Amino acid sequence: MTPNEQIQYENALKRVKKVKGFYSHLIVYIVINIMIVIINFQGLDKGESYFQFENFFTAFFWGIGLLSHFLSVFGPDIFLGKNWEERKIKELMEKEKNNKWQ
Repeated sequence: MTPNEQIQYENALKRVKKVKGFYSHLIVYIVINIMIVIINFQGLDKGESYFQFENFFTAFFWGIGLLSHFLSVFGPDIFLGKNWEERKIKELMEKEKNNKWQ
């Protein structure tokens, strides 16, 4: 394996681990929140509405954390385009190379 292929492999491996981490987080979020919904339903008094802020507190704030995790994993490609990081690194390396000889 050439050094360039090794770097590409390591970058792909890091990316896969980040994506896997996000999906694990998502699964735990769904399972735990289903359990909370079941517990909250069992604790309701007769005729009481489920739609109260207390019943959505965990899902809402944990959802903000999940959204942040999503954006950290998938966000750069969504907002900055594909291969933006590589292009930016090459641009900065080129600038540095040009500035050294001046």
